[in-house]
Amino acid sequence: MYQHTSLAVSREDKKELESWLRGGKTERRLAQRATIILELHKGSSNKKVAELLLTRNATISKWRNRYLSKGIRGLQDKNRSGKPVKYKEADEQRILKTLDEAPPKGYAKWNGGLLAERLGDVSESHIWRVLRKHKIHLQRKRSWCVSTDPEFGPKAADIVGLYLKPHENAVVLCVDEKPSIQALSRQQGWLKLPNGRALSGFSHEYKRNGTITLFAALEIATGQVKGKLYNRKRRREFLDFMNELVSGYPEDRQLHIIMDNFRTHKPKNDKWLQRHKNVHFHYTPTHASWLNMVEIWFSLLSRHALNGKSHESVRQLINTIEDYLKAYNASAHPFEWKKEKVYPGKLKQNYANL
Repeated sequence: MYQHTSLAVSREDKKELESWLRGGKTERRLAQRATIILELHKGSSNKKVAELLLTRNATISKWRNRYLSKGIRGLQDKNRSGKPVKYKEADEQRILKTLDEAPPKGYAKWNGGLLAERLGDVSESHIWRVLRKHKIHLQRKRSWCVSTDPEFGPKAADIVGLYLKPHENAVVLCVDEKPSIQALSRQQGWLKLPNGRALSGFSHEYKRNGTITLFAALEIATGQVKGKLYNRKRRREFLDFMNELVSGYPEDRQLHIIMDNFRTHKPKNDKWLQRHKNVHFHYTPTHASWLNMVEIWFSLLSRHALNGKSHESVRQLINTIEDYLKAYNASAHPFEWKKEKVYPGKLKQNYANL
């Protein structure tokens, strides 16, 4: 009956179907259905449209009837239930609970295969789906350092206060040492691969040519860094560096020195501090080196000047560090210091009180 009857299509529907055909991202199945309806609207029979699209008459009849009953919405696929759910919430909880148990003897940690073997009726692929859902990475290891200093709160508040609002007409300096910097010589350069690519790198083999220790002080207001290199990191070297550091400021200028509580920094300093009335020491809490801004600069030094560089002698290493000091200070600026509040246990509670 409908094979020789033109299919009635509204102006709006025709415009929409034609846009489907013009659209470069229209799915092929939808483009075919749009062509069927438009050809039928022109008066073509089911048989002619089927021949045009190299398909069956039944297919043409199906989409004609779907359009007649539901309009353009009828050209979309029906919702499908999909594959029946095989695993339930209880299986997911079993996987997570098993992670709290010790892995099999001989293994240090769980993996997907071991979990599947332990559970017996859960596939390894589903186990990995559950782990991804909960963002659990079995091979990734995190490390943390929680301060156990009973005076963490007051000490941290004192240092953060100096950063945020230094005493009037005072200089705040962050001091620490980077010990045992190695002068390593290793072969380095460019490596050309068979596919034509070239990579820069260095050999895994190296030769140790000695070490050096760097004492450094970061002035938080300017970002300037003063450093001095020594063969060792004893109390003697620390005091020598401090004498040189303090001599660079007027005697009436108050100096607030932030540093850790390493024994070298507590050199029975009463006599030294008595001779330098304008100097005040502020010790960071135990296991809280992140409170010392000079650690940020040490990281920059390693990343920009030391990592991967070859040094044939300690003298070369010294020249590298001194050159970086000059280059860095030429454009130094204050750090915008911050620390996210993501601390476990007591540390989080202490930091929240600052």
